[in-house]
Amino acid sequence: MNLKVRWAVILIVLGWSLFSMLPLKDKINLGLDLQGGMHVVLGVDTDKAVDGKIDNTVVQLRKELAAEKINFNFVQKASGGKINISLKTPEDFNKAKNIVSKNYTTLQDVSISEENTLSYILDPKAVKDIKESAVDQSLEVVRNRVDQFGVSEPIIQRQGTNQVVVQLPGVTDPERAINLIGKTAQLTFHLVDDTVSESEAASGNIPFDDIILYQKHTDKETGAVSKIPFVLKRDVVLTGDYLTDAQVSLNSNYGQPIVEFKLDAAGSKLFEELTGENIGKRMAIVLDDNVYSAPVIKSKIPGGSAYIDGMSNMQEAKDLAIVLRAGSLPAPVKIEENRTVGPSLGADSIKAGINACIIGFILIVAFMAVYYKWSGWVANLALFTNFIIILGVMAQFGATLTMPGIAGIILTVGMAIDANVLIFERVREELRLGRTPMNAMEYGYHKAFSSIIDAHVTNIVSAIVLYQFGTGPIKGFAVTLAIGIVASLFTAIFVTRVIFWTYMGKREVKSLSI
Repeated sequence: MNLKVRWAVILIVLGWSLFSMLPLKDKINLGLDLQGGMHVVLGVDTDKAVDGKIDNTVVQLRKELAAEKINFNFVQKASGGKINISLKTPEDFNKAKNIVSKNYTTLQDVSISEENTLSYILDPKAVKDIKESAVDQSLEVVRNRVDQFGVSEPIIQRQGTNQVVVQLPGVTDPERAINLIGKTAQLTFHLVDDTVSESEAASGNIPFDDIILYQKHTDKETGAVSKIPFVLKRDVVLTGDYLTDAQVSLNSNYGQPIVEFKLDAAGSKLFEELTGENIGKRMAIVLDDNVYSAPVIKSKIPGGSAYIDGMSNMQEAKDLAIVLRAGSLPAPVKIEENRTVGPSLGADSIKAGINACIIGFILIVAFMAVYYKWSGWVANLALFTNFIIILGVMAQFGATLTMPGIAGIILTVGMAIDANVLIFERVREELRLGRTPMNAMEYGYHKAFSSIIDAHVTNIVSAIVLYQFGTGPIKGFAVTLAIGIVASLFTAIFVTRVIFWTYMGKREVKSLSI
């Protein structure tokens, strides 16, 4: 490779880096510790996930036993997470037992003294798997919500057995963000039990298979919030698991914001059957145990499209659409830790980091210029090039700059100079042996090459391990360290060599300023 080609490579790399990094304000993403934002720790209620699995199993068992024409008195959840099935005859008992043992392998038989009654609990391994899955699903649901929320470079990761850590750099509305990521968003449909009077509902005198949920109503004039009770059938007739899309629009009659949603093919069929079988009845649309609306079913509704109203403003409707599109959390979550990092802290951190870089850079430049003279200035030029390449690569690949990342950049400055020091000391040794400057420079690069490669390869392996197993701040350090190592190899071995060869190739050099 001749000098012209080498210079072309250097100019292309520099040009690409400058193009990628400028303007810095728009191209470099700052982490939570630099620009401020939120640090939230969510605790996943995994026991609720287990309870939800038991409730679903109870509903499935009722439907399956009814479909097989097995006569039962009840199928219900009992204390201790048990599922009790009371059958009317010994024949029904044997049939039900066979169905459960064949189709419900996660259920474990528990002895019970009552005649013609089966009792089951979830297998301990199944319970463990449900809890693990609940945390993993919560992680993905929160990530989907944050992505739609529009936060740049969020950090979302699991912590411990039942926690999810969420870091949102640059968030300006913490309350909205918490409401968005912490909402369970379990969408369910229930039939309204209109046979229960208001007085019975108020006294709690309702059938065992009913529940009371409330709809919030805000008075537009006074702003007072009241709760309207609804007596609903306990069994869920349809869930939001079938939902495929949710969009915000305005009600054509009243101009109020609504959320229109669509169901998949299976959900559309169920919704059509449900509305066709219950014409004249009311169906409540419930989100996280809050009744949003309970319209009367006037006709069979094909196509799997419907809407939710009852939102007080457009922002609430947009947030509801986001959580519905992202999916519901498999279990409720609670905010166990919520820290807001102000922008002033970020500004102080940036200032301290920049000051550290500048001071370190000036000291190194001064040392190299004094100790290695003209050759030291060549190394300083390579060091400046190293900075540009690091920032260019980070900007191009969307890496986030954090305080540990700045520390990684400062460390690579030292490593880049260390490579030149190895080369220059080797050149000095060769000069003392009586070699010509050109020959000494050639031998210096050749003999120092293996030591430089060994040091940089071990460091890049360390950076890979840190990135693989580290958390957010450590990953930020590992990213800048890895980019800096590759950049320093390029600048220390390739760039400085091209500069020396260009200088010494055009003239006869009798002595070298080193």
